[in-house]
Amino acid sequence: MEVTKAGKIADIPMYRLEDCVDGMPFFIGEITGDCEEEVEHWGTPHRHNGFSIDILLKGTIRQAIDFKQYEVTAPAIMLMEPDQVHQHAIGDDVEIINISFTPDFLVPEMRGVISCWHCIFNSGMVPLTEEQLEELLAYARMLKREYESDKARKEAILRNLLNALVIAIGRISEPSNAWLNVENSQYNMARQFKVLVDQHFHEKTQVSDYAEMLFVTPGHLNDTVKSLLGRNAKYVIDEKRMMEAKRLLYWGEHSVKQIAARLNFEDDAYFNRFFKKHTGLTPASFQKTTREKYN
Repeated sequence: MEVTKAGKIADIPMYRLEDCVDGMPFFIGEITGDCEEEVEHWGTPHRHNGFSIDILLKGTIRQAIDFKQYEVTAPAIMLMEPDQVHQHAIGDDVEIINISFTPDFLVPEMRGVISCWHCIFNSGMVPLTEEQLEELLAYARMLKREYESDKARKEAILRNLLNALVIAIGRISEPSNAWLNVENSQYNMARQFKVLVDQHFHEKTQVSDYAEMLFVTPGHLNDTVKSLLGRNAKYVIDEKRMMEAKRLLYWGEHSVKQIAARLNFEDDAYFNRFFKKHTGLTPASFQKTTREKYN
């Protein structure tokens, strides 16, 4: 990984959970601020291909997630979605339980319970009461014991305990229950569409691309997505592309031309117009403004 002089990186490293933890798309472990290796890892901007749940037991952390800055004091939970770029400054007194998992690790029934993962995991930081901390720790301790065991059907137990933990976190981070799903075919289509956008937004930019993969017409897909998410399907695709462009502009050292090519724009002039339409700023202005604000 090449680090440039302003602390930015030439490319944002992506850590794949299954590549670094015994091939299992799940991990739970304890992190402390007196471990130099962990402090260095967390202090470098990076992202993961899965969800992250960090239960802060002791101390205070300064963290950046995408373009937001937080100072988090225990007890609290820190939540992140796949692909979010993050960086943490950890003090010596910090103690954390880190839980990471890929979306596929959850049992299929769980995907029918939650319609809005973004509602839960985009919270960033959620303070906890002592009662809430103890509730989450009860699940975390069971997960850790099972993870460190060699018992039969270990993975099945982990999946089901993780499901329970995520639901418990949803009740805390989003008390309105907006994340709950009543299972039906419309929710299934909207959920599948969001998954496909997350996977293919670099190369597939039109509603018709996703409608073809879902075996429906573009009009039907658009109407379904808009009725459930309040935004049409093209907006969801463009929003994903815009977020990735912002991440590359803020964290990386890419030219506008390189970012335009990476996100499959016809040319950098079209990318400039697209970016300004959605943000009111040119890419260069956004980069300058956000770096001055947060650095």
